[in-house]
Amino acid sequence: MKAIAGMPLFLLMTGLGAASMLLPAAFAYAIEDFHDARTFFYGALLGLILTALVALALGNQRHNESALRQLVALAAGFVFLPLMFAVPFHEAVRTTSFGSAYFEMVSSFTTTGATLFDAARLSGPEHLWRVQVGWMGGLVMWIAASAILAPLALGGFEVTASGEPGQSMAEGATNSGPTAPSQRLMRSAETLFPIYAGLTLALTVMLLVAGDPPLVALSHAMSILSTSGITPLSSLGAAPSGLGGEMVLFCFFFFALSRMTFSTDTRQERGLYFDPEFRLGVIIVVSVPLLLFLRHWVASFDVGEEQNWIAGLRALWGGLFTAASFLTTTGFVSGDWDTAQDWSGLPTPGIILMGLALVGGGVATTAGGVKLMRVYALYLNGKREIERLVHPHSVGRAGPMGRRIRREGAFIAWVFFMFFAVTLAGLTMVLGIYGVDFERAIVLTIATLSNTGPLIGAAPARVIDLAAMRWDAHLILCGAMVLGRLELLAIIVMISPDLWRE
Repeated sequence: MKAIAGMPLFLLMTGLGAASMLLPAAFAYAIEDFHDARTFFYGALLGLILTALVALALGNQRHNESALRQLVALAAGFVFLPLMFAVPFHEAVRTTSFGSAYFEMVSSFTTTGATLFDAARLSGPEHLWRVQVGWMGGLVMWIAASAILAPLALGGFEVTASGEPGQSMAEGATNSGPTAPSQRLMRSAETLFPIYAGLTLALTVMLLVAGDPPLVALSHAMSILSTSGITPLSSLGAAPSGLGGEMVLFCFFFFALSRMTFSTDTRQERGLYFDPEFRLGVIIVVSVPLLLFLRHWVASFDVGEEQNWIAGLRALWGGLFTAASFLTTTGFVSGDWDTAQDWSGLPTPGIILMGLALVGGGVATTAGGVKLMRVYALYLNGKREIERLVHPHSVGRAGPMGRRIRREGAFIAWVFFMFFAVTLAGLTMVLGIYGVDFERAIVLTIATLSNTGPLIGAAPARVIDLAAMRWDAHLILCGAMVLGRLELLAIIVMISPDLWRE
């Protein structure tokens, strides 16, 4: 175990990624899809052999990576590991280009979930590989949050940390001491992997009981825990489990609202009820569907459907499930989402889904977006400024942590918002150069930067044909997905020369 822990992070991710190809290979063999079975088995064999050779070559060297170097390895993993994941996928599909396969794997590994393929075009093992890559990407972010991002005060931790982003000297950020980065990484993996796998298994069993086939149940369970929104079906509404399955999935969305729902390794609080991220997320999940419901209920009087309470309740549920799904950047659309439109005759604007995806979920979860903690910091700052307008000489009643969030935390949150807005505007203009109109460019930009791929199909009034876009446009979207997963502050830290000086 010590020898494995001493290996570079990128090499560890390569070996685990190669070994994971054995699962779709076994599944393909079980259903007698021998072409896919050979493809994934050979991919696993080749990947493990190459990983073993590199590990042997580096065996006599000492690898004591700092948290900053691990951050660079994490970024390299999101860029280069999809190349390895795309090889068996490209060979298995046979009717696609390697560039499209790479886009699919980047989308899956960053838990974005955007796809170039119709569900009927891919076989069961190929669907399993897509959702499995997304599941691994979610696990990587769970572990990296406490082992890499927290010591460097990145990924949302900069709002509450006492150090500056990338310069925090918190325990575990240096190479010395009992909690060196490599040991912290292994400890986080040993703690979080059983929780992540156990929750996935529990959700799979619940969906099986609700009536889903094994592949659908496992795929949706992996997608919910990783917030990738990948499904082997044409849509979530086509799942045999129906409303019961959606209710089960809804309960697991809350693991993406706050890390305190599954771990207290990065923050000590009085309890989940007092966690600001969780409370803010619940408020948004409840208030947005209620406002949509009232809008549709008022409009239902014009079409004489105001007394159709069954349709009204199903419309409310569709809004509740879909709002939670897009707030956590999963992107699953309820089978009852269209019921509201049928009930009132009013369309539901996609800008609401885009806004929810932009806000995103909790810090150190698999959710993307701006993050609830940053929104909360700006709320506290705004609230305090309004109080000072009314009572200029008043004293804030918050403790030291509250003052930190309200002042320095709000400042760095605002800086992040500005970076995010500039990136969004820049990427929108770049897509405009490729002939994409403004509405579609905005949707594509928000979907990739917030890692909410299903937004591409749910938000725009006109369908966006991703497959028809040029290969270099696909690469730009891949870069946006990686940037959204790592966040721009982490990229700035990695390219800052001052932080690399001894």
